[in-house]
Amino acid sequence: MIEQKAKIETALEMSDEISLKEFILKLRDLLNYLISQWKIILVAGIMGGMGGLIYSYYKKPLYTAELTFVLEEEQSTGGGLGGYASLAGQFGMDLGGGGGGVFSGDNLIVLMKSRNIIEKALLAPVSINGKRETLAEVYIRINKKRENWIEKGSKFSNVKFLPDADPSKFSLDQNTLITAFYNSIIANNLTIEKLDKKSSIVAVRVISQDELFAKKFSEAVTEEVSDFYIETKTKKSAENLAILQYQTDSVKRAFNSAIIGVASSTDANPNLNVARQIIRVPSQRKQVEVQINQAILSQLIQNLEMAKVSLRKETPLIQIIDKPILPLKVDRVNIFKMVTLGIFIMVFSVGISLILFKAINSYLKT
Repeated sequence: MIEQKAKIETALEMSDEISLKEFILKLRDLLNYLISQWKIILVAGIMGGMGGLIYSYYKKPLYTAELTFVLEEEQSTGGGLGGYASLAGQFGMDLGGGGGGVFSGDNLIVLMKSRNIIEKALLAPVSINGKRETLAEVYIRINKKRENWIEKGSKFSNVKFLPDADPSKFSLDQNTLITAFYNSIIANNLTIEKLDKKSSIVAVRVISQDELFAKKFSEAVTEEVSDFYIETKTKKSAENLAILQYQTDSVKRAFNSAIIGVASSTDANPNLNVARQIIRVPSQRKQVEVQINQAILSQLIQNLEMAKVSLRKETPLIQIIDKPILPLKVDRVNIFKMVTLGIFIMVFSVGISLILFKAINSYLKT
């Protein structure tokens, strides 16, 4: 029994040795076959290198505009919960209750990538080389879209986005193009992220083949979200301020009218007979109105100034830290790397194709 087991183990070892030997021999045959086809592989390598060289020549450099900012606003401590939330945040947990609302955390990043903000940024008028136009028209020009539309006879060839146009009156074709631009920009051009998980500094990066577009668009996106942010956070206080201002102006007009009435009443009776008190009534009545309006106006002015101070205090601020400055960071294609990559891809592809071709021929012959 022991002898039989030993014979089986010996046979398995010999089988493994034969299999390994066969594998090495087949691998050697494949290498010899590939060497024999060196002319085809050489031509493939030359073609790959030329392809990489052509790609490097025609590939335009990419410019990166980076703008960083931080939110500044009045924040409450949140009591004990705020402390626990801060402690939990160090361990990667979010207890909520931060009170930031739609502008807290990653919500601001999502907001900046929204179609509404991107559309407003694209429709923002800019001055480039003395010409006032929207960034949407700049985007169309730098990507040569209008030439392609005209060449293909597309219905979009006559669609334009003029400065100060009303988006609510856009045609179906204009909305279709804005949506297409938005999807392309989000996928290929715009990146918004926090520099660090623990910081509130946000970086806006725009990558484009046009240096000015990258700079202008990064600034436009930040400006639009800043306006939206301030308008949203101060809407209620601004409405209260407007009401107080209207009331103050109304009382001021009534106060001025009462003063004029007192003067008119006095002028109407310059030589007043003290024995006839009835003549004094209109003047006294106007004086009472003046005193009442003066008291009301004094209180309204005080409330108005307090409302202005409160509005300034509640107005948040997107504080720009670094703005993109020309010349921007440029990413050019490395010719050596592209040529090397082209050679490797072509040689590898042709080598695999030759091996597959040989294997198929061997199979058909058997």
